[in-house]
Amino acid sequence: MSEIEPGALKVIEITGRSADGFEAAIDQAVEKAAESISGIVAVEVIRQSAEVDNGRVTVYNATVKLSFLVR
Repeated sequence: MSEIEPGALKVIEITGRSADGFEAAIDQAVEKAAESISGIVAVEVIRQSAEVDNGRVTVYNATVKLSFLVR
């Protein structure tokens, strides 16, 4: 187990999107956020939804809360 660093966490809410399923949408949310935010330490999935076209799911959406260390 790693040592807990004292300080504070900031929490943001974003939505990842993917044509490949909910897990891929969650991965997209974390990966895209990590391009501009360092120190992401946790993800909480708060909502999943999908877009439908002609009776088929075409886009999976995953809204998540990401926590990262405030430095």
